[in-house]
Amino acid sequence: MTRTGTAADSRGVLSIKPFRRLWIALSLSSLGDWLSILALTALARALADGSNYQAESYAIGGVLVVKLLPAVVLGPLAGAVADRFDRRRTMVFADILRFGLFLSIPLVGRLDWLLVATFLVECVTLFWIPAKEATVPNLVPKDRLERANQLSLLTTYGSAPVAAGLFSAVSLVAGAVITGAQEQANVALYFNAATFLISAITIFTLREIPARDRGQRISVPSIPKQIIEGWRFVGSTPVVRGLVIGIIGAFAAGGVVIGVARVYVDALRGGDAGYGVVFGAVFLGMAFGMFLGPRMLRDFSRRRLFGLSIVGAGLALVLVSVIHNLVIVVFLTALLGGGAGVAWITGYTLVGLEVDDELRGRTFAFLQSLVRVVLLLVLVAAPLVSGVIGAHQIDLPGDTVYRVDGTNAVLLIAAAIAMLVGLIAYRQMDDRRGIPLGRDLLGALSGVPYTPPEPSVTGRGMLIAVEGGEGSGKTTQARLLAIWLRDQGYDVVNTHEPGSTKIGMRLRAILLDKESTGLSARAETLLYAADRAEHVSAVIQPALRRGAIVITDRFVDSSLAYQGFGRTLPTEEIAKVNAWATGGLVPDLTIVLDVPASVGLGRFASPADRLESEPPEFHERVRRGFRALAEAEPHRYLVVDGSQPQGVITRQLQDRIREILPDPIPAASEDITSTFPAITDA
Repeated sequence: MTRTGTAADSRGVLSIKPFRRLWIALSLSSLGDWLSILALTALARALADGSNYQAESYAIGGVLVVKLLPAVVLGPLAGAVADRFDRRRTMVFADILRFGLFLSIPLVGRLDWLLVATFLVECVTLFWIPAKEATVPNLVPKDRLERANQLSLLTTYGSAPVAAGLFSAVSLVAGAVITGAQEQANVALYFNAATFLISAITIFTLREIPARDRGQRISVPSIPKQIIEGWRFVGSTPVVRGLVIGIIGAFAAGGVVIGVARVYVDALRGGDAGYGVVFGAVFLGMAFGMFLGPRMLRDFSRRRLFGLSIVGAGLALVLVSVIHNLVIVVFLTALLGGGAGVAWITGYTLVGLEVDDELRGRTFAFLQSLVRVVLLLVLVAAPLVSGVIGAHQIDLPGDTVYRVDGTNAVLLIAAAIAMLVGLIAYRQMDDRRGIPLGRDLLGALSGVPYTPPEPSVTGRGMLIAVEGGEGSGKTTQARLLAIWLRDQGYDVVNTHEPGSTKIGMRLRAILLDKESTGLSARAETLLYAADRAEHVSAVIQPALRRGAIVITDRFVDSSLAYQGFGRTLPTEEIAKVNAWATGGLVPDLTIVLDVPASVGLGRFASPADRLESEPPEFHERVRRGFRALAEAEPHRYLVVDGSQPQGVITRQLQDRIREILPDPIPAASEDITSTFPAITDA
């Protein structure tokens, strides 16, 4: 239902002409942003000393740092400033500035101007984004706003593989005509500048954007305040702490990959085209991970999935760092992106589900701010470390040379970080402790979720069920049996259904109240099974584990007789439901007190409850049901004529139970007494 509605909602949102045109501008802007990363890093490497490994690493690291630095420094102010101006003019002016700045980079052709222009472009982008976000609510109805925002987010990330493919295509075409690496990167930058010019023209013609909206303000708290408030909440919540550790670690590892990927691909002789393919593989893998991961593991714990996906991404990154084959690296990079995509969608979904509404906003703000800080630090450190390590070769037997660069070491460190934080997040968030991970994962993949077996009953406990129709004397005989067994030294628990637990008392009120006359037969069956599941878990199993004898007034056979034979529901289905509810627990002995319905109903002096008020035909069917169940398994049943005198019935029950009673003296006690010295007369 949700999937069908999603497609329809997308078409519905895009059918709004003003939003469709804004979405086109957003698509072009996002395409330009991703394309700029590829083109600028390629040009930075070309402008650096091509024979100097350190210089290339530092130049690429510098580009990535200046692209991220404005968001950390000016992010808290850009939204408020941009909201004070005409939004349409702000976006048009920002796109024109970005067009001019990107156009100037290849024209100037210097590394220092490339870094300055990149910083200015990112500053301008900070004003374009909040103006766009504040505009969307003015172009779509409120009931479609959520879908419009989802479509915008999909466009923002979905344009990355398109940009990567476009960059590779432009590089290949330019490489066939132009020989220099700098000239090839310049072609991509010219194309990138054109996307922003087209975006500016598209937004300029969008007259539906209001000139100014004083009612909406974008208020962004300071990053230090976000970090302080967010850390206080995160530190006191294990689940959120695990999420934060995992997300930050994953972004740190991803930042390392972004920081050294260009130099690493060049070492594999992939060039600009290979760099574009690797870049696109990451985001293509992310898209598949976000879409397919949760669907393939629909029944798997989301908390477990989050940590495991980060560990899986780390394992893929280990292979990327040691394998020097571009085709295999592209495939492994896609797997890396898949793990990151699963972690991204799972982590952010869990934050939305696990964090209270009043804390959700500051938690997201804390995450976003901390992610930016971590990315900045990593993007600075990764190229520097890579450059310091430099390029080396290892001579192997057989004239084989294995190249070990700083990029290999940095990628391997990032992989170790990813696996470590994945394991930490897994341990912090595991909500199925004690359940084997392998069986849990295989069960989710096969579509049959793994259900742990019920704990085995240790000790020498025994379960005796006393069954029968209304007025058969079950309650009296169960009480007399408990007294008799206690007198012989046994630990006895005398219980009943329904209503032996707090939850059971509420269910009993529903089941036996005459006001519940409209209750369906299937609902009645499920309510009895629910009471029984709680009864077994809270009362019966604990008593059996410590070696007690449990005497229960009614058990599974009552549902089979009353709802199966009395309500004429399929007994096989009722048996399956109750087997699941009780964990397959079966009484050691079931006593059936057989009384004609007319005799049993005639014994009541108090007002009849809902079941007792059923017609005699119903109660006769119930009686036949009990007898049929006993005849099917005579070795496990004792059927007694309930119309006999009470003392006679009690003696018959005692004689049968005495045959199966365990020794009331524990074996350990007997072992101790056997060591006592014999006492004899002198």
